[in-house]
Amino acid sequence: MITNDTQRTADRAVHDVVVVGAGAAGLNAALILGRARRRVVVVDAGEPRNAPAAHLHGFLSRDGLPPATLLELGRAEITRYGVRLVRGRVGRIDHGYSVSMVGGQVLDARRVLVATGLRDELPNIPGVRERWGKDVLHCPYCHAYEVRDQPLAVLGTHPAAVHQALLLRQWSDDVVFFPHTLDLTAEDRDRLAARGLRIVEGGIERLVVEGDRLRGIELTDGRAVPRVAAFLFPRMVPHDDLLTRLGCGKDGSGLVSTDRSGRTGVAGVWAAGNVVDPRAQVITAAGMGAAAAFAINTDLLDEDVDRALEQRRAQAATTR
Repeated sequence: MITNDTQRTADRAVHDVVVVGAGAAGLNAALILGRARRRVVVVDAGEPRNAPAAHLHGFLSRDGLPPATLLELGRAEITRYGVRLVRGRVGRIDHGYSVSMVGGQVLDARRVLVATGLRDELPNIPGVRERWGKDVLHCPYCHAYEVRDQPLAVLGTHPAAVHQALLLRQWSDDVVFFPHTLDLTAEDRDRLAARGLRIVEGGIERLVVEGDRLRGIELTDGRAVPRVAAFLFPRMVPHDDLLTRLGCGKDGSGLVSTDRSGRTGVAGVWAAGNVVDPRAQVITAAGMGAAAAFAINTDLLDEDVDRALEQRRAQAATTR
């Protein structure tokens, strides 16, 4: 269980690593670092991206598990290795590294891992937000099997919707693409037709919901197309303010740049999970957290060895 910690003097003790964010990436990193006997504290605001989803999929041995249960299990595991969990929101990270929480607490660390994830910006279509994670879905690999062989819709609210629709054809013979505000090219239309997808023109007015279930897509001209589930591609906005304020650079796609271990361009700072890879699934994010943990521990080890050498040489010099 994550608790509020008001022991300021304890908080100002220097931790080996402060992990910001307790999703799959942050928890898996904390697990490995805790098992490496590092002093680790994890700070989390308790707002996981996948909270609306009933189950997660594609995670070996955890397929079908509720996301909240995965996080609960993860929190229990890391506390067994002495990792401390703090409920709260980080407002700023300073070089050095001081992690300042909203409310005044400050956590000092030798290294920092940011695993703050992202938020999904949804289109302003009535019914979308209410059904998000239920029968309005995003990832075919995560959710399409559960609605296989049923009438599906793909909403054209993002350029990636065309690929999403082509992919969904693997799970159902009845997929309707609604361009909505998306300007389809002739090539797009040819590819959709070649895969046997039907295109229904016109703006989307709302999602038809009855009996706590999606029933169809209503267009602005009054037509309604019956569907049992709808897929859309949200605008994914990484929670990367902490990183950019530190001076972490971004790549050509607008994401914070890291190497394969999650190391950013700022010394001592790593990032993992959806904050640097919006397309990463839960199992991928967990792997990114593991990779970051290995690299962070190695970096700390190098520093520990350098310090030990300095002390050894200093002691040798005093005994001459």
